[in-house]
Amino acid sequence: MRKVDLLFAEYSKSHRNATNKFIHWFCVPLIFCSILGFISLIPSPHFCISYLGCISIVSLVAIILISLYYLRLSLLIGIAMILIMLLAEHCIYLTNISLGKQSWMLYLSVFVVTWIFQFIGHKIEGKKPSFLKDIQFLLIGPIWLLGFILKKTGIRY
Repeated sequence: MRKVDLLFAEYSKSHRNATNKFIHWFCVPLIFCSILGFISLIPSPHFCISYLGCISIVSLVAIILISLYYLRLSLLIGIAMILIMLLAEHCIYLTNISLGKQSWMLYLSVFVVTWIFQFIGHKIEGKKPSFLKDIQFLLIGPIWLLGFILKKTGIRY
């Protein structure tokens, strides 16, 4: 069995309850984007591409490191996550432009509220979050959801 399948199977053990899964469909992407949002606020040089917006060097490095981890698990998932993260960065750029120095409050609010819901979901589930056992599961959550989408569409990852 491939490592990505083993990680998905392990992650699934604490995500069987329908309510917990439902909560994860909303909260995991929002947590992931809020973390990317926080990273985007670290002062560093930016580069801009017409029609796409700007991305900080720190954000780009984070995306590259995360992508390398995902690409090691699955080429297709890695490529899909690169596109998803770049789209998220574009939305983050627009948020940072429109809210200015106040954007950190949005990222913090989203982060805190979604984690509260995550812990409620795990309380309902009756199992602790996977990342408490192994920190790498913080990165598995987003691709676990992507894996569901790929399976439903018949795409083998």
